[in-house]
Amino acid sequence: MKEFIEFIVKQLVDKPAKVRVEENSPNENTIEIVVEVDKDDIGKVIGKKGRNINAMRTLVTAIGAKGHKRATLQVVE
Repeated sequence: MKEFIEFIVKQLVDKPAKVRVEENSPNENTIEIVVEVDKDDIGKVIGKKGRNINAMRTLVTAIGAKGHKRATLQVVE
């Protein structure tokens, strides 16, 4: 899942070298994905009215549900 989100985000931003994706599991039923991008690229990741980030969160949730886990996606600068 980490590689999938990293691929999508790198296609959206102007500075793909500064994209960093971390996958954490605070417990056995939860997956947290934290995407770190350059502050100039945050708007591109979020998209107009949050459409890009909502679409990515939907994909992450669907992939997590397939494995019976709760998945969250966060974007930080």
